Amino acid sequence: MKIQNIEISLQSFNEKDYISLTDMARYKNSNDPRFAIQNWMKTRYTVDFLGLWEQMHNSDFNRVEFDTFKSEVGANGFVVYSSIFGDEKC
Repeated sequence: MKIQNIEISLQSFNEKDYISLTDMARYKNSNDPRFAIQNWMKTRYTVDFLGLWEQMHNSDFNRVEFDTFKSEVGANGFVVYSSIFGDEKC
């Protein structure tokens, strides 16, 4: 799919479609989209959304561990580390 002249990858897995967050972040920073993703991942709204998503779709979701993680959002030292910040598509 192409949005605002940026090619966005789509992949299907287990009969579900996924859109590349990395490709979308290239709109903000075409050379290094991981910084746009890191900034997005640090917001309270994003963490709230991800927590709700996990509750709805992950039967193994650890609510207690998530609440501890969520309480750190907004702190100066709060950073989300993940393999999605590499070169692979997410």
